[in-house]
Amino acid sequence: MAVWIQAQQLQGDALHQMQSLYGQHFPIEVRHYLAQWIEGQLWDSVELENPQEELKAKRLLDSLVQELQKKAEHQVGEDGFLLKIKLGHYASQLKSTYDRCPLELVRCIKHILHTEKRLVQEATNVSSGGGGTLDSLSQRHQQINQAFEELRVAMQETENELRKLQHNQEYFIIQYQENLHIQAQLNNLSAVPAEERAQRETSLQAKRATLETWLTREANTMQKYRLDLAEKHQQSLVQLRKQQTLILDEELIQWKRRQQLAGNGGPSEGGLDVLQSWCEKLADLIWQNRQQIQRAKHLTQQLPLPGPIEELLTKLNADITDIISALVTSTFIIEKQPPQVLKTQTKFAATVRLLVGGKLNVHMNPPQVKAVIVSEQQAKALLKNESTRNDSSGEILNNNCVMEYHRTTGTLSAHFRNMSLKRIKRSDRRGAESVTEEKFTVLFESQFSVGGNELVFHVKTLSLPVVVIVHGSQDNNATATVLWDNAFAEPGRVPFIVPDKVLWPQLCEALDMKYKAEMHSARGLSDDNLVFLAQKAFSSASVNPDDYRNMTMSWSQFNRESLPGRNFTFWQWFDGVMELMKKHLKPHWNDGAIMGFLNKQQAQDMLMSKPNGTFLLRFSDSEIGGITIAWVAENPNKAGERLVWNLMPYTTKDFTIRSLADRISDLNHLLYLYPDRPKDEVFSKYYTPPLSKAVGGYVKPQIKQVVPEFTTPNSETSTVNPTYMDQSPSPSVAHPNNFGIFPQINDPMMDADGEFDLEDTMDVARHVEELLRRPMANQWDSQPS
Repeated sequence: MAVWIQAQQLQGDALHQMQSLYGQHFPIEVRHYLAQWIEGQLWDSVELENPQEELKAKRLLDSLVQELQKKAEHQVGEDGFLLKIKLGHYASQLKSTYDRCPLELVRCIKHILHTEKRLVQEATNVSSGGGGTLDSLSQRHQQINQAFEELRVAMQETENELRKLQHNQEYFIIQYQENLHIQAQLNNLSAVPAEERAQRETSLQAKRATLETWLTREANTMQKYRLDLAEKHQQSLVQLRKQQTLILDEELIQWKRRQQLAGNGGPSEGGLDVLQSWCEKLADLIWQNRQQIQRAKHLTQQLPLPGPIEELLTKLNADITDIISALVTSTFIIEKQPPQVLKTQTKFAATVRLLVGGKLNVHMNPPQVKAVIVSEQQAKALLKNESTRNDSSGEILNNNCVMEYHRTTGTLSAHFRNMSLKRIKRSDRRGAESVTEEKFTVLFESQFSVGGNELVFHVKTLSLPVVVIVHGSQDNNATATVLWDNAFAEPGRVPFIVPDKVLWPQLCEALDMKYKAEMHSARGLSDDNLVFLAQKAFSSASVNPDDYRNMTMSWSQFNRESLPGRNFTFWQWFDGVMELMKKHLKPHWNDGAIMGFLNKQQAQDMLMSKPNGTFLLRFSDSEIGGITIAWVAENPNKAGERLVWNLMPYTTKDFTIRSLADRISDLNHLLYLYPDRPKDEVFSKYYTPPLSKAVGGYVKPQIKQVVPEFTTPNSETSTVNPTYMDQSPSPSVAHPNNFGIFPQINDPMMDADGEFDLEDTMDVARHVEELLRRPMANQWDSQPS
């Protein structure tokens, strides 16, 4: 099965080559579900060119069909119904295809296995950068698989030694019984006539002497065998502990770290099936080793011999039990985390999984898992094994679930589908800490037995930190707490300590990861974007990225203290940008149409060198989740003067009324997207199609926007709503004030009978309502950027 596990990790062309090996002649599902059986057969022992080998090939075909039928019969429940039918069909298909030519089946499987091994070997030997060194991931996986093979061989050797010891001991006991029988015969010689007694006594004493000499020698040899076997078990224990440390303390911890970063938008953690296969191999080898030690101890008790062996075996048994205990408790994990921003009275889900459940037959007596929410202090106490008197910090509904075994995947898991946090009990907050900075965690715990109740385990695992909110308005700040924790938490930390300050490049990496995830795009934050953010974060004018490399940003700077001259924090501004983009402008960002991260002065410097009508899109400095259009044009009040103009920022409310592309289409004075792309070339695919003709005597009105100062004589100003424009086109150029005004709205909203059609005019009404909400003082007095 080792080859198949590695083959599933192939990528790119190697993966395509592997997939092309399968088809109707040999379905890939057969390879997957019978992987262990297929790799355990001696396919190479069949000589394809020898017709006399056909009988051997026929037996292999029949065995393959039987294994498939057996696999199909074991599929139960809703999940296994379709697989049962499919595997049964494949069994019939392979039987009919190869029954008359079984050697062709062997040829096919030999080709598949040899090709897979070659592809895996080639992938393992691929150099990273041409230096001839193995790829670190492949090298590590190869190291783990090699260690498993060495352990398997060692386990087989100790099994053989144990059987040999058992055989020798049984023979020793028989000879010992024979010695006792001779002694009994000697004791009974008194009833035998003297002449016969002397002769028989001499013979019996000679036999007893020879036998006792053998017994003494064999007892010493057996004692040495026992000590040698115990030493080999000790060596296996060292290797098992080393392998378990590598898998649990490195591979599993890395998986958990990837899972945490996935909460910030990092790549999917993946690799859990590979981890499970390793953990199951560990469980299998550890359990075999434990059974061998117990059998050796039983042999010692069956035939006690002087020496330290019994004490040594007791110590080995305790050590191997500790190892399997650590394996079981560490592999009780959360496969699907609960949401880290958790709103009360809202349904949520989570999945826990025991990676060794199938191998240790835990599912034979399905355990129940319970979920409770605990505070940061309670989590600290749990990890110190301090009693928390079963306290919780809230009440979760539907918080009990039975673990189910899925035969198709070999996984034992519990799926909590309908949990809901009914209430939360908060602790006293410290200093400036807000409710959105308080961290909780969901504790999952269970109890189950292994080996027919021989070992009983109480297992528990904690979710990633959870911030509990009661209203959607808290989501922004709660997300900041979660992002900071996910990005900068150290493995093995005390719950839930994170650094108060981090280097700016570290924060940039976290922001870029989050931004790309929200945009569902590979286009993240460029170096120029990050410089702009650094300028905003540190109130700096430097454009040199190196000036920020060693600067640190504290949590307070990130999301406690407002930016200079603003009433919002750095994170609130950044999150507002992401919210606007993912809801309305994601396609334009992915098209490269939005520059976004630049200020008013930078926009002016870029546009003044371009022809009139050139425009760009940048995020507002003064408004959360705002984006503005800046363009260069003639000053309508002063001939020959060119200015950069900035529209009042659009927000998500504006785009629910009319899209960005349609607004740009409306403004005829916008001609080229910076640097020189015709706007229709960029935005036309997003324009709303023209309205259809009147239906039933009704004409549907249109919403369009204009900038009064730039309305051309051909514009139909009687059917439009104006867009506000910045009084000051640029921060460095003075010019007469040009105010946005409310022109009279003459849209024909009434039908021929003089009655309103509410449905047709609703969009217009919403737009007017939005305009009326804007403070009049801000329209004339403020100069948003």
